[in-house]
Amino acid sequence: MCSLDVPRPYRRDESPEAGPKPDAGTPGAGTRRPGFAPAPAPLPVPVYDNHTHFDFGDSPVALRDALDAAEAVGIAGAVQVGCDLESSRFTAEAVDLDPRVLGAVAIHPNDAPPLAGSGGLDDALAEIDALAAHPRIRAIGETGLDYFRTGPDGIADQKYSFRRHIDIAKRRGLALQIHDRDAHGDVVDVLREEGPPSCVVFHCFSGDAALARICNENGWYMSFSGTLTFKNAKSLREALAVADPALLMVETDAPFLTPHPHRGRPNASYMLPYTVQSMAQLTGRGLDALGELLRANTEAVYGSWTA
Repeated sequence: MCSLDVPRPYRRDESPEAGPKPDAGTPGAGTRRPGFAPAPAPLPVPVYDNHTHFDFGDSPVALRDALDAAEAVGIAGAVQVGCDLESSRFTAEAVDLDPRVLGAVAIHPNDAPPLAGSGGLDDALAEIDALAAHPRIRAIGETGLDYFRTGPDGIADQKYSFRRHIDIAKRRGLALQIHDRDAHGDVVDVLREEGPPSCVVFHCFSGDAALARICNENGWYMSFSGTLTFKNAKSLREALAVADPALLMVETDAPFLTPHPHRGRPNASYMLPYTVQSMAQLTGRGLDALGELLRANTEAVYGSWTA
């Protein structure tokens, strides 16, 4: 059983943003922790972090402390996302401990090939299906395709796992959170072949304007992370410019992808206002109007945090 007080170490194979750890900072709400940046100004309208990993991190922070720090800057709640059996079990526990947490469970695409090779993938998927029965698990994810970390020999296993996750989401009436790295065309093809569930979210949207238009046409949500604030993220800003506002969401993917100006430090849900502020500037919307939009879109996908 996972500890709900001490996060697991970073899975450094998942993100180039794990980076070095600075020597000091604060996670917000007045509690000092090594490595965390100062808290940003609070948002005028509370929004949700629709993709985070409370169980990953080098700096231990209790679940309640992390949520309190986020709430202090206008983050009303978060979706804790599993990406293997251990983190998915953690998720199923966390959603019962604090009403500000909803959950998503899945096997990450990079984990599918080794599980298939050991003969354990189907058993792992069966457990994900069982965990998804919890009423506060509202999504299957993160699942999808990743051609950056997994080579050609793993593509068939990734696609098999992705299709099984789509089936679970449809049978359970849940949203689908997609991990798509260097695999845009194949992700879209698999979704069309299988028939997607009613709500599809491209987590940490990494496509360009062309993919954003495909999402617009299909009613698929686009969740932007701290990568939007990076200087080299021209294609993401172009995608945001054409994205249907009714399909926009925001996330941290914490502890990864910390937004500018604190890139390189650990990310956390309390850092979300930096990305929201960037979205407001790029779209020309006021923070109030954008906050209302993001909150409504997120609740349309995951339902009420209080139900």
